[in-house]
Amino acid sequence: MPGLRETAARIRMAVFDVDGVFTDGRIWIGSDGVEYKSFSVRDGFGIKALLAAGVEVAIISGRDSPAVNKRMDELGVTRVVQGRADKGTALAQLLRETGIPAAEVAYLGDDTPDVAAMRMVGLPATVADAHPDALAASAWVSTQPGGHGAVREFCELLLGAR
Repeated sequence: MPGLRETAARIRMAVFDVDGVFTDGRIWIGSDGVEYKSFSVRDGFGIKALLAAGVEVAIISGRDSPAVNKRMDELGVTRVVQGRADKGTALAQLLRETGIPAAEVAYLGDDTPDVAAMRMVGLPATVADAHPDALAASAWVSTQPGGHGAVREFCELLLGAR
C-alpha cells in the first residue's frame, strides 16, 4: 500500500466540505434572516494554487448558502454541490461526471455526514478539531482547526507531493 506522499501525488481532484472545514463551523444569522460565514483568505490562496496546478476542486455541503456560492465563484471553483445531506451519493455523482477514479480523489471533511464520502476516496482527510467519526475515517489530519488554515495546509500537502 502506498504511503501518504505517494497517495497525495496521485490526487487529481480535491473535494471539500464547507462548514467546519472552510469555516470554524459557526453560522451567523442576522435579524434579517441573512446567513453569514467567515472564510480564511489563506485557505482561498491554497484553493487557487490547486486549481493553477491542474487539480480539480469541488465542494459538497449539506447546507445551501449564497455565501458559499459567492466565495467559490471568487476562487474559481465551479463544482459546487450544496444542500446534499448524503455526501457519499453526491460524491459518486461527481466521480461519474468527471470520470476521475475515486483512488485519485481526496476529501477533506470534519463530521459524521462526511464519513461516507471519506470512505470512498484515495485520500480521506480531516481538520484538527473534527468529530471523532471523521478522525477515525482519516488518513491525514491537519494541525489547524477548520476555518483557520486547515484547507491551506491540505492544499500544501497535495501540492508538495507533486
